[in-house]
Amino acid sequence: MLRLILVSLALALVASAQLVTAVRASLSAKDFAGGERVLRAYRDAKGVTPEYVEAYSWLGRGAQANKLWDKAATYAAETRKLVAAELKKRPLDAEPSLPTALGAAIEVEGHTLAGTGRLSEALAMMNQELKTYYGTSVRTRIQKNIHLLSLVGKPAPALDLQRFLSGPKMKSLEQLKGKPVVLFFWAHWCADCKQVGPVLTALKKQHPSLQLVALTQTYGYVAGGEEVGPAVEVPYMEKVRAQYYPDLLNVPAPLSSENFKRYGSSTSPTLVLVDKAGIVRMYHPGAMTAAELTPFVEKVL
Repeated sequence: MLRLILVSLALALVASAQLVTAVRASLSAKDFAGGERVLRAYRDAKGVTPEYVEAYSWLGRGAQANKLWDKAATYAAETRKLVAAELKKRPLDAEPSLPTALGAAIEVEGHTLAGTGRLSEALAMMNQELKTYYGTSVRTRIQKNIHLLSLVGKPAPALDLQRFLSGPKMKSLEQLKGKPVVLFFWAHWCADCKQVGPVLTALKKQHPSLQLVALTQTYGYVAGGEEVGPAVEVPYMEKVRAQYYPDLLNVPAPLSSENFKRYGSSTSPTLVLVDKAGIVRMYHPGAMTAAELTPFVEKVL
């Protein structure tokens, strides 16, 4: 009876594309066995698909989040095997699920090594994977995890400053030395970014010496997911910027996907704090409140 229920659930998940959601719901309750049952039912009904592999990769992420290192390593290794089998049928970036799964497996493996006292091994592994997948969509995510483990205390990577949105420009990060800098990686579609904008504005007013750089990139679409080219998307981005970031119109806004790759900004927003000497003092994928960000800024002023 239970098997019939699970098969019916799996078929429903196929129709609704909610397999990842179902697995994550089990993991939120720390029910790894429940997540595995959902996946088995899906596999029995549909076979191994890229969507299945992506959902399976969440088991590793759940184990990592709970510092269940042995489980995390096992799930990551199995995800790798599943991805390798699927890559015999299609290129990595032929669809979105396999890159997500592979990125998750590398992320989990790296943080598991670091979490068990093998930081140098973790960095060596991820740097090798960065070379392997440098020309794919996974590059940015791997770089993010390398930075999470090692960027703080190192010089800020150079920026690609060939193109900007309207407003002031800059020639290099070097010209900002002597002042603390917050690099704000934002996307026109990002709701969390719009909440961070006022936080940065308030900090700038409180600390006039603080320099802001609002980095962005094109994504190939505008509101509603309509696919467009840069000739349409860039003016749309200018409108979004004027509407949601009016107080940031007077800061440089470099327009480059390469900056996102170099800084591993696969999470929007990403905030990076650079001190007066050009050294990274904070690297944070995700939104931050004023209460969270202010202490970091005040340390470098």
